[in-house]
Amino acid sequence: QVQLVESGGGLVQPGGSLRLSCAASGFTWDDYAIAWFRQVPGKEREGVSCINNSDGRTYYADSVKGRFTISRDNAKNTVYLQMNSLKPEDTAVYYCATVYAALAALALIRPNEYTYWGQGTQVTVTS
Repeated sequence: QVQLVESGGGLVQPGGSLRLSCAASGFTWDDYAIAWFRQVPGKEREGVSCINNSDGRTYYADSVKGRFTISRDNAKNTVYLQMNSLKPEDTAVYYCATVYAALAALALIRPNEYTYWGQGTQVTVTS
């Protein structure tokens, strides 16, 4: 069965960095895309970044471009989200999710298109 396990969240000061990890199993890695989403209470889940494992293309929300970097380790079936220059407004629960890449408009990073989800990891940016 498909499993996604996030890790790496925590408490960080503004301007600091964190790296989130999403360890995946149970599906054909090269056929799927993996994305990061975030959500704060009372707001809709927001797409942050996506990587297409079939071709390596990456996509970012405007709010994180230039600060966040998504990458993958194919040998470990793990996707990372390196978050730099963190701001208080980046505070959220971060989720990774996956979808068969051909079925989604990956550049739009829309949560309703993703099939499997991890349990989430809290990121808090505060001084």
